Amino acid sequence: MELVSQRSESRFAIAARVGSFYGAVTLAAVTWGALRGHANILLIDNSGSAAGLRMGQLLSSVALGGSMGLLLVLLTRYLQERFSWAQTLHNEFRQVLGPLCRRDILVVAAASAIGEECLFRGALMLHLFQAIPGPMGLFLGLLGSAGLFSLLHIGPSSRFVPWTVSALLMGVVLGGLFVLTGDLLAPIAVHFTVNLLNMSDIVRRALPTKAALA
Repeated sequence: MELVSQRSESRFAIAARVGSFYGAVTLAAVTWGALRGHANILLIDNSGSAAGLRMGQLLSSVALGGSMGLLLVLLTRYLQERFSWAQTLHNEFRQVLGPLCRRDILVVAAASAIGEECLFRGALMLHLFQAIPGPMGLFLGLLGSAGLFSLLHIGPSSRFVPWTVSALLMGVVLGGLFVLTGDLLAPIAVHFTVNLLNMSDIVRRALPTKAALA
């Protein structure tokens, strides 16, 4: 009975730590936006007229982001079937993450998606847009936020390099989606869907590598 209680407390601690960390990240991003006069970092255009027209678009943004996330998960599965580095990366993450329950996965997926998108797209990218008007600001905002985003995704060994590279590409895609839709819900939905489904798959199964099969 004590063992079950300790495991339950340990799992709760994981969710609490991750939720608290990304809650602080989100708060920092909102504060950053407010200090530069852009309190609602969920929207690129903070004018009253634009904000009043957003409700229908917000729902479509979530649907678009969820659909794109599913496509990216399918791409991940395809790469895992074809390439040994993708299989190795999957198994390395399995060792790093360890056994996670569904609640842990849900909390980590949601908290990281919201916190990272608010920080890198909602705060940093919009700051660069505002600081450097015109196409150059758009270019630097996309690449700058994507570059810093990828630095957050550096693993403990060279086997995680594909993860860092994919994070750079994902950062550009998510930034472009932010510009295209005008709101942050689509990037958050993509990020959440990818994290949730890929983490669930990582925890659920180990992949045989081509070297092992040979």
